[in-house]
Amino acid sequence: MTTESTTMALTAEDVEAAAERLAPVLRRTPLHRSRRLSELAGVPVWLKREDLQSVRSYKLRGAQLFLDTLDQASREAGVVAASAGNHAQGVAQACHTLGIHGRIYVPGSTPRQKRERITAIGGDLVELVLVGDTFDDAAEAAADDADRTGATQVPPFDHPTIMAGQGTVALEAVDQLRTEQGREVGTMVLPVGGGGLLGGCGAWLRERTPAVRIVGVEPAGAVSMAAALRAGHPVTLHEMDRFVDGAAVRRVGGEPLRMVQAIEPELTAVDEGAVCTEMLELYQVDGIIAEPAGALAATAVATGGIEHLGLPAADSASPGEETGDIVVVLSGGNNDVSRYHEIIERSLVHEGLKHYFLVTFPQEPGALRRFLDRVLGPNDDIVLFDYIKRNNREEGPALVGLEIGDRRDLEPLMSRMAASNMDIERIDPHDPIYRYLT
Repeated sequence: MTTESTTMALTAEDVEAAAERLAPVLRRTPLHRSRRLSELAGVPVWLKREDLQSVRSYKLRGAQLFLDTLDQASREAGVVAASAGNHAQGVAQACHTLGIHGRIYVPGSTPRQKRERITAIGGDLVELVLVGDTFDDAAEAAADDADRTGATQVPPFDHPTIMAGQGTVALEAVDQLRTEQGREVGTMVLPVGGGGLLGGCGAWLRERTPAVRIVGVEPAGAVSMAAALRAGHPVTLHEMDRFVDGAAVRRVGGEPLRMVQAIEPELTAVDEGAVCTEMLELYQVDGIIAEPAGALAATAVATGGIEHLGLPAADSASPGEETGDIVVVLSGGNNDVSRYHEIIERSLVHEGLKHYFLVTFPQEPGALRRFLDRVLGPNDDIVLFDYIKRNNREEGPALVGLEIGDRRDLEPLMSRMAASNMDIERIDPHDPIYRYLT
C-alpha cells in the first residue's frame, strides 16, 4: 500500500469532544445481543442498533455535529446537501433542531416515501429540490448552489467533523458493553460506503482500545474503499451494483481514506444476495427492519465472511481463549417496503433456490405437459412462465422461472433437462439479463 501520508486527521479526543457536544440531542442507541449471530460466530455478538436513532440511521451524528460547529454567519447563510437517503434525513433533522435553513438536492428518481420523510423531518426549514436522474446530478447542483449563494455544503463523509460525529458510535458501544454487561469488545464490524463511519470509529478504537480487531464490510458490487487502498488514492468505480444504496459509493472520500490507511482495518466484501438473505433473517428471526447497508456488517458475520471470527489467533498464547465479544454496527433501518419483492428474489437466487431458463417449445399440443412430466421434480415449482405463441413458426421460446425446495435439487433437475432432449438454456445469474428479472 502506497500513500503520501497516513497522518491521523482525527484523534480519539476529537471523537470524545463530539460525544460530549452531541449528548444533549442525540439518542444513545441500545446494544442488543443477537442469539442467532452469537450461535453462528461461537462468541457473543452484539448489535449496535443505529436503526433506532431518531432518523433511523447513524448519519444524524455527523450532520448534527457539523451544523452545530458552524459560526453564526454560516448559519445565517444556510446549508446545502446532496443525498437521496440517510444523509439527507440527518441534515434535515439537524436543520430542524438548530434552526438553520437548508436545501437538500435529490435525484428525480428518489422514491416518494424518502422525499416525504425528508420534508417531514425538516419541516419549514428544509427545501427539497429534485434535479436530474442520478446522485451525481444532485451533487453537482448542490455544489453550484453553494458557490452561488455562499451556503455551506454538508458532506456525507469526506470531512473530519463528520467522521468525528460518526466515530461516537464506537465510543458508545465500547462503553455500553463494558458498563452494562461487564464485557469487552474483541472485534467491531462496520459497514463501509464512503468511509466516514469506518474512519471515525477506527480513529477512536485505535487510540483507546488498540487490541480491538476492526473489520470493514463493503458490498461486493461497490468495493470503492478496497480499490482506493490498492491504488493509494481515491478511485472512481465505473461499474457498480447500486442495490446496497447506502454503501454503494463510486468514490470514497480523501479524508476517510487517510484515516483507513492509518488505522489499517481488515476489509471484506459480501455478495448483495447474501445481504438480502440477512435482511430477511433480521426481519423474520430478530424482528429488525434493516436497510441493505444496515445489514452489511451482520451479513459478514452470518456468512462466515470474516476469517477466524470468534476464534483465537494462530499464535495465541492461550489456544482455548476466545478473542472477545463481537460488536456489529447495524447502521440503518430506512428500508422501503416496496423493495421486499426484489430482496426476496435476490435472496432466493443467492441461496440457489431460484433459477431461470429459456425453454424452446414446439408449437403443438402437449408440449408443456411433456416439460412438466419429464423435467420437473416433486418439489420444483414454476414461478414464472412467459411465452408468446407465434402462428407462423414451428417453435417458440419461453422464459421459465423455477423455484426448487433445496439447492441440492438443482443437479437432478439439470440432469432431467439434459435427458429430456428439449432445447433448454439456463440463464447465468451473472448475465446482465438478470437485472431485468430481479
